[in-house]
Amino acid sequence: MADTGITELKRVFISRLDTLDHILDVGQAHLPDIDAAMGERLAPDMFPLGTQVAFACNQPRGFALWCARQPISLLDPEVRSLDAARGYIRDTRALVAAIDADDARLDEAKRTGLGPGLYCETTAHLYVSDYLLPNFYFHITTTYAILRLLGVPVGKADFMRFLLPHVRQDR
Repeated sequence: MADTGITELKRVFISRLDTLDHILDVGQAHLPDIDAAMGERLAPDMFPLGTQVAFACNQPRGFALWCARQPISLLDPEVRSLDAARGYIRDTRALVAAIDADDARLDEAKRTGLGPGLYCETTAHLYVSDYLLPNFYFHITTTYAILRLLGVPVGKADFMRFLLPHVRQDR
């Protein structure tokens, strides 16, 4: 991933945000109260579904703000409704689509906060490949897993739906 440019990152972020939105669509279609599900967790020490959506959006959102040389602000993790989750996805998609940075930006240093008093400083290429994308996929996957735990019939085809334009069948 280290050689991936900003245009490709935008494509990946937008298509995976679309996947996150789709997974929530399936949840809405199969759960009697999707808003109540926003508080569900995989384990007691993990964040709930709504927070997983916020954290998934924070990854490309922070990248878009960093590319624009704007201060990075995090979304409120207390997501209690599907409408709020969809708003985060929609707003993040728009921020990503508006990225107007040169690939040289990826060669610049990127400071990443890791908690109180902790940070790492790497190139943006390394930040994207070793921090941002793994976190982005983790929170989308956890959203998927919580919905599965709740009985929502999402499968790998839902998670990998961004590949649909490339799928072919032997004759």
